[in-house]
Amino acid sequence: MPATTMEPETKLNAQQGTRDNVPAALPNLATERPNEAAEGLDTKSAIDIARIINAEDTKVAGAVKKALPEVARVIDLVARSLRDGGRLIYVGAGSSGRIAALDSSECPATFSTLPAQVQYIMCGGPKALASAADVNEDSPEMGHRDIAKRRPTRKDVIIGISASGRTPYVVGAVEYAKARGAKTAAIVCNRDSALAEVADITITAEVGPEVISGSTRLKASSAQKMITNMITTGAMTRLGYVYDNLMVNVHMKNAKLVERGINVLMRLTGVDRETAIRTIKSSGKSIPLAAVMLKAGVDKMEALRRLQKADGNVRLAIEDSRLEL
Repeated sequence: MPATTMEPETKLNAQQGTRDNVPAALPNLATERPNEAAEGLDTKSAIDIARIINAEDTKVAGAVKKALPEVARVIDLVARSLRDGGRLIYVGAGSSGRIAALDSSECPATFSTLPAQVQYIMCGGPKALASAADVNEDSPEMGHRDIAKRRPTRKDVIIGISASGRTPYVVGAVEYAKARGAKTAAIVCNRDSALAEVADITITAEVGPEVISGSTRLKASSAQKMITNMITTGAMTRLGYVYDNLMVNVHMKNAKLVERGINVLMRLTGVDRETAIRTIKSSGKSIPLAAVMLKAGVDKMEALRRLQKADGNVRLAIEDSRLEL
């Protein structure tokens, strides 16, 4: 047998040995237990399957609601970090990593953040977004290595996402980042997890057993997406990248977003379409600049000065004052 080949039983034992270093046996996790509401799922009609999944999904928002105090703490943590020049870096594996990638990739278009400000680390690399690389998640050392490449500092916030809360790769990455002074948080769906032990703040959304036992791409991933939405939307709002509830920092990189920017400026300032378009052009296609110019009645240079003084906070730039987060 070639030296590079490992028998299935040996491979299984090696993986199990690694997993045993992380507390909580898999069958004992709430997300792994059988769901009585979904018994006999394979015998159901399409409409019954849809009803069962829908009924279980209604429990997700309630589970997230119980964790809102911790979510709020993370929102403020991230807002302070970004304001001070730090970064938000998500770390995840499998479905959790894909949720991390989705949230981070949507921030530049929504809030005009730089790609470096909100990042993700996916176990197995970007190629694992489309194909499974699950064996890598058993290595805390690989988590150390991947987060070390980003050189985390005390300015940064590292958020580990793991439904089980025991994924060695994610635990290792968060542990490494914390040792280097970064602020850390965890998003999990089971209590008393290894990830919770190493993170500064833990957001626990106890969604319970999945319709398909252990398939955390269902309720657990829905909860994770809701929470990451809250974190980035909340942080960017606290930073003033949202005015009222308008996407005032929208990045106008395509026709749809250009139209959205025009409508945002019209709604925010009360000007007509022609004035909105003209001001957007004179501002260099910057909705924040255009908004300050129109709302404060100032020219482009004064609007830029105000935005710089207010660290990009549109409302404060209009009012020309400062507010501590």
